Amino acid sequence: MIPKDFASPYELVLERTLAAPRSTVWRCWTEPALIKQWFCPLPWRVTEVDADFSVGGGSFTRMEGPGPDGQPMVQDCPGCYLLVDAPRRLVFTDAFVGDWLPGRNKPFMVGDIHFADAPGGGTLYRAVARHWSAEDREAHEKMGFHEGWGKAADQLEALAKSL
Repeated sequence: MIPKDFASPYELVLERTLAAPRSTVWRCWTEPALIKQWFCPLPWRVTEVDADFSVGGGSFTRMEGPGPDGQPMVQDCPGCYLLVDAPRRLVFTDAFVGDWLPGRNKPFMVGDIHFADAPGGGTLYRAVARHWSAEDREAHEKMGFHEGWGKAADQLEALAKSL
């Protein structure tokens, strides 16, 4: 067992208290129609979600938005759920694409999302991106992890509050 205060040098972490109930924040992470509304920072948008929210279940998310040169860009993100512990924790990876079949691309990260009731209401939200190497972690940070995942968390909170 890994101690709670252990932090891998390959991790990027976002922690927030969201002003919405944990059950609603969980719904936003596990209902495809809701995922489409918040999952990537604007002006990017999610245009397709297919997910089997079970251990070993596959997932697919298609994101579309402007590339660095302003031209339209599409990013397909296939993956697999490693842990589904409703409504406390959701762990997924791009190393597999469902039924434990290896992905076609080099694995990049494991997402580990924690949900807990906040004292006084709301949700303690902790999103961890664990990378396969220091280089992958650095690349994700340079891609704008903190800003992008922060904006997505703002969108998640706004959507959860509206439900």
